Amino acid sequence: MFFKEQYQLIKDVAEDIYYHPELGYKEQRTKENIIRFLKEVDPDVDIEHFSTTGFKTTLGPEEGDTHIAFIAELDAVYAPSHMYADKETGAAHNCGHYTQVGIALAIYRYYVKTNASKNWKNKISFIFVPAEEYLDLAYRDALIEQGTITHYGGKPELMKLGVFDDIDLAICVHAIGGEFDNRTVNVNCDLAGFLYKKYTFKGKATHAGFDPFSSKNAYSMSTVFNTAVGLMRQQLDEKEHVRINPIVMGSDMSTNVVPNEITVGTDLRTKTVDYLKEAAAKLDDAAKGSAIALQGDVGTHTQMGYLPFIQNRYLSTFVQAVFDNFSEIDEIDNESFISAAGDIGDLSYMIPCIQIGYSGFTGTIHGDDFIDVDPEFIYSIFPEFVAEVLENIDENVDKEKLYKRSYSEYLSVINQIVDGSN
Repeated sequence: MFFKEQYQLIKDVAEDIYYHPELGYKEQRTKENIIRFLKEVDPDVDIEHFSTTGFKTTLGPEEGDTHIAFIAELDAVYAPSHMYADKETGAAHNCGHYTQVGIALAIYRYYVKTNASKNWKNKISFIFVPAEEYLDLAYRDALIEQGTITHYGGKPELMKLGVFDDIDLAICVHAIGGEFDNRTVNVNCDLAGFLYKKYTFKGKATHAGFDPFSSKNAYSMSTVFNTAVGLMRQQLDEKEHVRINPIVMGSDMSTNVVPNEITVGTDLRTKTVDYLKEAAAKLDDAAKGSAIALQGDVGTHTQMGYLPFIQNRYLSTFVQAVFDNFSEIDEIDNESFISAAGDIGDLSYMIPCIQIGYSGFTGTIHGDDFIDVDPEFIYSIFPEFVAEVLENIDENVDKEKLYKRSYSEYLSVINQIVDGSN
């Protein structure tokens, strides 16, 4: 009943974020409104700030054996053609992060107002993370150059800052793309990892009409590369769900000069880290061969994206157990994989993580028409379900079944991938 009574309040807060989207590391208005809400719920709330717009607050006993994190993402996507995009920045909440915030606030308010946290064995921190979406990279490059951040993604940045050092496990939630006939949750939906590759093809410029014979056409090299990528797809292991999407990123071409430089960028997504390295080597060979075929050269730059996300099957058993006794959700989808990626993959290298999916939307996720259509489920029923999952974990989790790795170990893995792909 509590979640139904606060439904309109939570919906209003979430929709305000939806209609005022902000890109990663820029979520100032979003942060201010969330903190205002937290203080209205608990005037004595203790808030720890980090990484431009990130922050957290903690409930439960100081001496709890296990420290649980519930994570909500603050940022929007760059989608200027979305129906509710910010006219100046192009930001739009067509990934559903605004609902994550609403769900987090619904659970937090329930725990505080009912004093439920007084009976917990362990601590739960509500962590509001910036910059999950891998975009607006020129701005983030500037932040990196200034020393403000080290990582493009918010979770790796918080890992570097030590925010997760005393956290033992993390729970995230995320909108499920597509429409469902019944109210649905999912578990064990693993995600791809990805790199970002840039190939700069270099040739020789000449007058296109007077002396094309002496040229080395960089644009033609990029065309050969694009053809090679298309033809190599049959050599890529299907079970790895490889995704490659080359685009021309920049050139100073004009029609009367044969171009001497073209930059092609592509993401490269795979299911596993080992195959990410293998597929990157194939791409590099295709780029080198395309340049050599037309007597040119190519420069290669590799930028790490996110690690693959393998959901922790042990933690998912707590979700299944709650679902089995929860009458207001119709279906649970188990054991799926999609080639989308998220920085939850990076965090899952360090500590066990799960991401519970929830239906209630229409349109295409990251598309121009994405919006929620079942707010009662999203802001009332699903938060109650997640609150029970968190309580089930608090009561029954076996710390011996968890793992812990350091940030330095994570960096070593990332550096091996990048160094091996340049």
